[in-house]
Amino acid sequence: MDSTQEISAQLQDIIDQVIAVVTSYGLDVVGAIAIFVIGWMIAGWAKSAVARALGKIKSVDEMLTGFFSSLVKYIILAFTLVAVLNRFGIETTSFVAVLGAAGLAIGLALQGTLSNVAAGVMLLLFRPYKVGDFIDAGGLSGTVKATGLFTTDLATGDNIHIVAPNSQLWGAAIHNYSHNSKRRVDLLIGIGYGDDIDKAQAVIKDLAALDDRIHADPEPFVEVGNLGDNAVELVVRVWADASNYWPVKFAMTKAVKQAFDKEGISFPYPQRDVHIYNADG
Repeated sequence: MDSTQEISAQLQDIIDQVIAVVTSYGLDVVGAIAIFVIGWMIAGWAKSAVARALGKIKSVDEMLTGFFSSLVKYIILAFTLVAVLNRFGIETTSFVAVLGAAGLAIGLALQGTLSNVAAGVMLLLFRPYKVGDFIDAGGLSGTVKATGLFTTDLATGDNIHIVAPNSQLWGAAIHNYSHNSKRRVDLLIGIGYGDDIDKAQAVIKDLAALDDRIHADPEPFVEVGNLGDNAVELVVRVWADASNYWPVKFAMTKAVKQAFDKEGISFPYPQRDVHIYNADG
């Protein structure tokens, strides 16, 4: 046998092997490709459908919509991969068990991170606060600048940037000072025991009526709250828009001081009576 015949024999052997493989596995390959293509199409359709459905819900954040839609897509792709492997006769039970064990190991390693993601999902879903709200939670307080799946960005009153883990905020009571449109401004004003209580009350109510930022309903409240050691303490409660809370509090405090000075109403200082006994007397 010359070299040409030898090469021809080798080529024929290769062709026979290819034909045998195609004959044995051809349908499986075609089926696997079909399953993969169909699974990929279904995953893309499901992602779009979930995104459209969640997009119609105003309370669901855009980031949360993307997270859930992508999650659905990858779950379908995972099942598609298992179906493709099963088509080739690969035992998928052990494969799924390995994936489950790997997922558990990864979950334990990323426990803190995953807890932040879970908390971020809950925060974006239930929306206890939104961007621009001033909150106090988890020992932190500030204006919310951004909320993500992992962290929430806050800015303190003196403009310090805080990046807070979502689990820290979700795991604590959240005080949202911007949630309600109105807030009550509380003041405690002390006057002397010799001053006219009714006059002091009338002066404070007149000041509240002159400030357009203070609401007439609920009506301003000015009553005697306590008889202190050095002063008669007047409890003052007025209502204003949440955005005007601090301006009203500062303005009322200043206005009361100026009006009391004008009307001769005193602000008593802490005092103590000292009695001296003459031992010789």
